[in-house]
Amino acid sequence: MIHDFLVARLALAILLVAGRMQQTAAAPNSSIQQSVPVRVPGVTYVKSLGGIDEYTIDSNGLDVLLVPEHSVPVVTFQVTYRVGSRNEVTGATGATHLLEHLMFKGSERFNDAAGDSVKQYLERAGGQYNATTSFDRTNYYATIGPDKLEGYIAIEADRMRNLWLHESDRQSEMTVVRNEYERGENNSTYALTKEVYATAFQAQPYHHMTIGWRSDIEKVPIEKLRAFYETFYWPNNATLTIVGDVDSTRTLELVKKYYGPIPHSPNPIPQIYTEEPPQQGPRRVVLKRPGQVGVVMIAYKGPGGRDADIPALDVLSNIMSSGQNSRFSRALTDQSLTTSIGAGIESMRDPGLYIVSAELAPNVPHTQVEPKLLAEIDRIRRDGVTQEEVGRVINQVRASQAFRRDGTAGIAAALNEAVAAGDWTLYATRLDGISKVSAADVQRVARKYLNEDQSTTGWFVPTVDSK
Repeated sequence: MIHDFLVARLALAILLVAGRMQQTAAAPNSSIQQSVPVRVPGVTYVKSLGGIDEYTIDSNGLDVLLVPEHSVPVVTFQVTYRVGSRNEVTGATGATHLLEHLMFKGSERFNDAAGDSVKQYLERAGGQYNATTSFDRTNYYATIGPDKLEGYIAIEADRMRNLWLHESDRQSEMTVVRNEYERGENNSTYALTKEVYATAFQAQPYHHMTIGWRSDIEKVPIEKLRAFYETFYWPNNATLTIVGDVDSTRTLELVKKYYGPIPHSPNPIPQIYTEEPPQQGPRRVVLKRPGQVGVVMIAYKGPGGRDADIPALDVLSNIMSSGQNSRFSRALTDQSLTTSIGAGIESMRDPGLYIVSAELAPNVPHTQVEPKLLAEIDRIRRDGVTQEEVGRVINQVRASQAFRRDGTAGIAAALNEAVAAGDWTLYATRLDGISKVSAADVQRVARKYLNEDQSTTGWFVPTVDSK
C-alpha cells in the first residue's frame, strides 16, 4: 500500500506552481455509457447526469454512484468518507490521515494472519490500490478485474465498522506519518503553503494542513483515533463510486448484500459550523530555514468549490499561469526571474484560498519578484483579459478532457473531489460552466477576489545551514 497524503498535499503546491483546472465534466464524446437506471429492492434511485447514476441504500443512507464504462475489462471501486482535516480539533490534528493508515491494519474477519487482509487480497488480484486524505474527505480505492469486485466490496464494507485499532499499530504508523511530515518540511513550497494556510485562516479548521502538527502526530492517544472512527465512519457519511465494466443490477445487489446490514450512525454526523471572519487587512509571513529555492506566495480568500465563480477563476488561473504564453510566464519566467510559477484555487467544501506561487531563479531577490506578480494581477484587474485568451483556455480544457478521463481510476478520482466539495454533479457540469465564461467574467472575479485586504503573502527565504 502507498499512503500518499504527502503526494496529495504536495500536489497542492505543484498545481499552484504548474497551474491547473479543476476536474471537469465529460466531453461530449466521452466513453462513459448513458445507462438506464435499474431497480433493486432496498435501493432507491436518486438521479442521473452525464452517464452517472446515483442510488441510496434504504437501510442506512449510503450514497452510491454507478458509472458503467465497458471499454476495458476493469472496475474502480472507491469509498469516499466525508471527513477530513477540517473535522479535527487541537490535540488531534492529523487524526484523519493517521486513521487512514490504520485502516489497512485489518479486522477480525480480514487480516494479515488470516491471509485475507485488504493488502493481501488486492495484491493477489493484481489490483492497483491506494488511499488519500485531504481537507474535506478521505478515500479508499482499488482498480481490479470485475471478477474480483465482490471480494473487495466485502473487505471494504467490513472495515467501515469492524476495524482493529491497536496501540501497537498506532505507534508503528505514527513513525511512518512523521517521516511524511518531515519530507514535507524539506520542500520549500509545501512548507510555505502550510505557513500561509495557518496565517490566512484563524478560525476555520483549514488553518492546519492535513498532515497535522508534529506533536499531535506523535502523541495523539489511540482513544481519540477510535472516537474519530466511531464518529465518522458510517454509511450515511460515505459515497461509493463504482466505475467500469460492471452490470448495474448485479453491482447494486452486491453493495446491498455487504453494506446493507451496516446500520445508520446512531447519532447525527457532526457538522462544521465555524466560519472564517472577514479579513480586514493584508497579512504576511516569512519562513527562513535551510533550503535551495526561494518562494513568493500570495493567497487570496476565495469561494468554496460549489460557488458559481469557480469556472471563471479557473479560466483566470490558466490565463495567468498555464503554458509558455501565459502572462506570468512572459513577465517573469521568460525574464529569468522565476523557474516555475502558477495560480489556482483548490475546490473545497468551505471557502478556500486562491494562491499564486512562484519559485525564484537563483540569486533573484524576493523584492524583485513580488512587485512583478502584483503588477500582472493589477493589470488584469484594471484592463481585463481578451476574449482570445479566454477562448484559448476553453479550447485547452476541452482538449484535455480525453486525457483526464482516460481510465476508470481517473474518473473515480475526479468524482471523489466533487463529492468532497459537496456535490458530485459538479463533475458533470463544470465544463459547461467553463465554456460559458467571458472575458468580462474573468475581470469581474479578479476584482472581486484578488484584493490586497484579503491577501496573505508568504516568503520562503533559504538560509545557509550553520551546522
